[in-house]
This record gives sequence, C-alpha cells and structure tokens, in this order.
Amino acid sequence: MERESSVYKEYLQILERELVPAFGCTEPIAIAYGTALAADILGEMPEKIRVEASGNIIKNVKSVIVPGTGGMKGIQTAAAAGVVAGHPERKLELLEELTREDQQAIRDYLKKAEIQIQKAGGCRTFDLTVTVWSGVREAKVQIADSHTNVVHIEKNGRVLREEEETAHENGAREERPVLSIEGILDFAMTSDIRDVEELLDRQIRYNMAIAEEGMKHDYGANIGKVLLASYGDDVKIRARAKAAAGSDARMNGCELPVVINSGSGNQGITVSVPVIEYAAELGAGREKLYRALLISNLTAIHLKEGIGRLSAYCGAVSAGTGAGAGIAYLMGGGYEEIVHTIVNTLANVSGIVCDGAKASCAAKIASAVDAGILGFYMYRNGQEFVDGDGIVKKGVESTIANIARLGRDGMRETDREIIDMMIG
Repeated sequence: MERESSVYKEYLQILERELVPAFGCTEPIAIAYGTALAADILGEMPEKIRVEASGNIIKNVKSVIVPGTGGMKGIQTAAAAGVVAGHPERKLELLEELTREDQQAIRDYLKKAEIQIQKAGGCRTFDLTVTVWSGVREAKVQIADSHTNVVHIEKNGRVLREEEETAHENGAREERPVLSIEGILDFAMTSDIRDVEELLDRQIRYNMAIAEEGMKHDYGANIGKVLLASYGDDVKIRARAKAAAGSDARMNGCELPVVINSGSGNQGITVSVPVIEYAAELGAGREKLYRALLISNLTAIHLKEGIGRLSAYCGAVSAGTGAGAGIAYLMGGGYEEIVHTIVNTLANVSGIVCDGAKASCAAKIASAVDAGILGFYMYRNGQEFVDGDGIVKKGVESTIANIARLGRDGMRETDREIIDMMIG
C-alpha cells in the first residue's frame, strides 16, 4: 500500500481515532465526561443533575467500579465524579488524577446534590444526555454513538452546538467501510513503522502494565491466576491469563490507564496482550510485533464497525478474533492462515452475549482468546469451518457481514431482554 495513498492515510486515521487512552471502564467515564462538560458550560457547581442514558450504557455502568472513587459504583457516582474532577478537555482520562480529598468531595456532593437517572428514549444504543442546573440556570450536553462524540450543547435554552446524525441508531458505520481483511494485511505488511510506533508503544506499555498488575494482586474473579493454577504456564495459557487479568483489574478498581479499541478497554487489552505474549515467547523482533498488532487491532475494528459500539454481541469475540489473527501472523501465517483463523473463531464463539461490564468479562475474554488460538491451530492441522456451516459463508468478508447482521439486528431483542433482566 502506497504511503501517500488516501487509503493508507485513512487506515492511520482509524488507528489514531480508536487507539486512545482511557482511565477505567469507558461507559462510566463517558458519563463523567458529560457531567464535567455540562458543568463547565454552566460555569458553576450544579445543584441538580439529570442523566438520560440508553439501556446499554446503564447496563455497562451498573456493576463496574468508577475509577478514582475509592471503590464506588453506579451512574450517580460517575456523574458526581465528573463534576468534582472537571477538566473535560481530558475526555476519557479526566478521572485519572482524583485524590483522596476528591473522593471525599464526591461523597459529599452525592449527599447534597439531586442526581436523577432516566432511560433515554429512541433507538440509539449509545445515547447520553446530561442536563445540569444551578437555580434557574441550566446547561445540556448530548453524547451519541461513541464515548466522546458530542452532538448537542445548549445553555439556558440557547443551542451552542448541533451536529447532524452521521451513524446508524446503534453506532454502526453508515458509509461503505474502507476496512477489509485484504486491505488490513496489505497495510500491516507495508506500513512505515514510524507512522504507528508511538501509538503501538503506548498500547504495549499501558496494557501490559495493567495485565501484570492483575496477575500480581487480587482483582475480581482472578481468572488469570485460576487459568495458570489449573492448566500450567504454556504460552497458550499465559496469553489468555494475562488478558483476563488485565480485564479483572480494570473492572474492579485498578487505577491504571488502558489503550482502548473500538471504544472499549477490555477489547483494547484483548487485541494486544495475547499478541505481545506470543511475540515474547517466539522471540519476534519489535517490527514483527508492531505488524502483528496492526493486524489484531484493525481486524477487531473491522469486525465491530458493522455491529456498532454497544450490542448484546460480546465485543471480546471481535477482539479475541483479532488476537488470533495477529498470533497467526507471528506463527508464520500468511493471508490464507489469517482469514481461516478469523472464520474459525467467529464460527465458534459468536454466541457469547454482553450483559454489562463486570468481573465475568475476564472469563469471556479468556474464552475468546482461546477460540482465536484454536482457530489458527485448526487450520494448521488441516481443519476449517466452511461455507454452509451455520452462519459461515464463502469468503471472509461474507462471514464478517453475517456477524455484523447477527450482532446489529439479530441480537436486538436479546439486548432488550438482557437490559430488562438487569435493570427492570
């Protein structure tokens, strides 16, 4: 792929947009960002806050610890933390520097402020509107389709910003996507490493740090430690264990940042940590690791772009599939091995559902990474799932299109049922 071509530049823009740091689970951080921005527009400490959030956001905030708060959970906590933290320009990292004094300020604010929670109307799966009041003065912010995509701002009834809707109701891309597996491999093999090394070095540094933290200490269900204790420390187990440990730490209060993928820290961990672990085991050089991470990251993004940011379809599956593709490359695989790894993985675990952000995400990550590794070893041993095996179709892009349809349309009612079970 030519470095000066428009497609090459668009691939770089996708990576720069998607591989960004976040401090904690991204849905509570989006709420904190919304309240911080609304309070900043108001220009004073709000006395009252109303958070209108779509069911998928409520689902993902319900059971996860809001980082920097000393172990507190819930939408009210996230809203209060955003007001206390301020600095909306820091976006998904705005809670990173909360102090013990700030934690007490959050508790005090929760006691005196009125914070209302409502389920947003409409069909968007990612829809968040925050309205804040001080006396008769008010400010409103709407974030839609992705975690920092501000589409509406108003103050005292005067509209300050209004963006046209550019995505489907579930956050899936409306235009024909530029990504394809063939294009991803072309970009990964020909890209100038200088264009991507800063992004990827940060991903390696951040995501391995939280994985190691999860392995050392007691977080969540300790899935990583259970895997190593039960199955040994072969690289196939370590790859799963460290990714799961990173998720366990992140879901349960670890105050370390993560480089996300497709709007999710768990997916960012899953696409990177197993690939990094395999590269270390195989003695792969830095350049080969970078190219494997490009394959892994972009494959996961490609799989998610047709589904949307939030769905009943577990994002760990897309990320685990990406990891499998990156590992296939590290193991000497070319185009055929990589595309069959992707199809074999999707045929295996595409039924895993998302029931919110919480400790069991780590177990789902372990399953998805295992499926990605199995997908590669299946093909290496002459086995594969073929056209007509359930949702598998001839050609990797046709199978990916079916997965997008499954996650975006087919699981819509499943999503509603899960949300109803969780929040009533």
